[in-house]
Amino acid sequence: MELNKIFMVGNLTKDPELRYTGGGTAVCDLRLASNRRYRRGGDSGEMVDETCYVDVVVWGRSGENCNQYLKKGSMVLVEGRLKLDEWEKDGQRRSKHSIVADRVNFFPRGAGGEGGGGQQSYGRNFNDDLPGESGSNVEDFNSEVPF
Repeated sequence: MELNKIFMVGNLTKDPELRYTGGGTAVCDLRLASNRRYRRGGDSGEMVDETCYVDVVVWGRSGENCNQYLKKGSMVLVEGRLKLDEWEKDGQRRSKHSIVADRVNFFPRGAGGEGGGGQQSYGRNFNDDLPGESGSNVEDFNSEVPF
């Protein structure tokens, strides 16, 4: 069995960039930064901050929504798959991993959810395909995520 699934929470490092394919399909590029803080060398070591930067591609109406509602600094949860891009530049082989988003959840503006409003989700909701289910419940989702 093979599985290619990623969940990543972070902040946008720049405003979304929307473009359209020749066939008219929307494609939105996001740049996501996710921070991790840990103690180097055990309990007595110094605190170290580590940032992971990832490019995210959002297709179709979800991409248009990202472009409309997100901006630099917005916090999002991206659910999708990893994709490896490979190319050659100046005779050197290059590669880069990116995320192709299935769903992008928007978090309320402000630290700790200040400013009211709920979490917004744009993208395919897999629960919509199940009989008797009607979309995802944010409380259920939060109880399943280990952070």
